Amino acid sequence: MELLLKRKYYRDGTNGELYAGPSFISYTIECPDLMNLPGKSCIPEGRYRVQRRSSLRFGQHLHLVGVRNRNLILIHPANHALSELKGCIAPVGSLSGPGCGRNSMAAFNRLRELVYGAINQGQQVWITIQKAR
Repeated sequence: MELLLKRKYYRDGTNGELYAGPSFISYTIECPDLMNLPGKSCIPEGRYRVQRRSSLRFGQHLHLVGVRNRNLILIHPANHALSELKGCIAPVGSLSGPGCGRNSMAAFNRLRELVYGAINQGQQVWITIQKAR
């Protein structure tokens, strides 16, 4: 399965649109682009493997593998990038400003079900992150 995240960059955060093939899944929020500064910046554009992950804090969520100079880049619920994310990606149902959104849990649950379903069927899941045109 191939996911595509098209980003728009702002001073206070990064907003995106997430697709599986031609189908829109959700909007996304991230920290601003601060040149891949760990814990403060969105990750660099590129293609990354997506895997299942579980933790006490986030329960079942998603992990991006192979991010240069970074580790534990996750996809998990959050509605405000600067206060809730440390370089991760959060799906949201709607955008409310740069790096801010609403209804993240519902958007995340839809994405998680889609990705876990593909992985359970033996598919590899990849995400390509690029600047929106």
